[in-house]
Amino acid sequence: MKKTIMGLSVIASACAFNSAYAQSSVTLYGVIDNGIEYRNSAAGTVLRAVSGGLFASRYGLKGSEDIGGGLHVNFQLEQGFSGVTGAASNSAAAFNRQAWVGLSGAFGETRFGLQNTPQYIFINPELDPVAVMSIGSPMNNFNSLTVRVNNAISYFTPTVYGLSAQFMVAMRDSTTKPTNGFQFYNAALRYENGPFRIAAGYEQAANAAGTSTLKLFNAGASVAVGAARFYLAYHTEHQTDNSIKRDVYEASGSYAFSPAAQFSVMYGYAHDRTGQGNNAQQVGLTYAYSLSKRTTLYGSAGFIQNRNQARFTLNGTGYTGLAVAPGADTRGAIIGMVHRF
Repeated sequence: MKKTIMGLSVIASACAFNSAYAQSSVTLYGVIDNGIEYRNSAAGTVLRAVSGGLFASRYGLKGSEDIGGGLHVNFQLEQGFSGVTGAASNSAAAFNRQAWVGLSGAFGETRFGLQNTPQYIFINPELDPVAVMSIGSPMNNFNSLTVRVNNAISYFTPTVYGLSAQFMVAMRDSTTKPTNGFQFYNAALRYENGPFRIAAGYEQAANAAGTSTLKLFNAGASVAVGAARFYLAYHTEHQTDNSIKRDVYEASGSYAFSPAAQFSVMYGYAHDRTGQGNNAQQVGLTYAYSLSKRTTLYGSAGFIQNRNQARFTLNGTGYTGLAVAPGADTRGAIIGMVHRF
């Protein structure tokens, strides 16, 4: 009888042990960002409904399984859409924003598949108060960054004494020439110490035709002083066919009137290094007020002064801005609401 009881206890313990290591969770999440935008340029005045003024509208699934030994298997599937029409951002893809699986533990984290780049998730928040989002951000309008890539392999280090890093490469496929090897490289470092933060990253991306490569470098630093934070950022990019050679400088700051309300002011200057004098400068403003942890009201405005053949426009976070004639100024404003679920 004692042996029977002991055997049952061992079996029960083993079941409990296996159950502990089989714990998993799946979360449905999303963001809906809709607004009304006003634009004025040499082409005239436009008033329109837009989706993605501050955050790109999307929905997705993410999950994690505890497989024991401090290891977790993670995944994320994400699709973008328009909150004003309901249309998918890319109707040809089931999940056009993210589709990856990976492993995390004390060593850090690895991911494999379509995913956001270190530039987008790691460096952008260090460049200005709105993390390079909205029409108010000069870096959003002047910076040719890569947001996400297919066939990506990434590694995120643990944070050690405030220092962390992310690395990514992406493979070529049948949509590129050549069809094999590496097409994309991205590395980013970030350091945080009390009110001070600094980050820098390098990116190299070959075009689909395999005829030229975009090389860019970003760096940003900020310091908090009471309820305010001040930012300085630098961006440089060069397309190896010399179609693009540009430096971008930005100075910005934010002030939190309360935990729910923040106002940001940004100034940026784009310097054309091709010798054509296609320079531009922008002033931008963004105000965000949180009604709750999930819902935010916002307003954003921007003015771009283009020179010579420069045709920079005001881009939303989730949409491309209206075309601007070479050398024409453009201005705009948007008010909107973001809800997260």
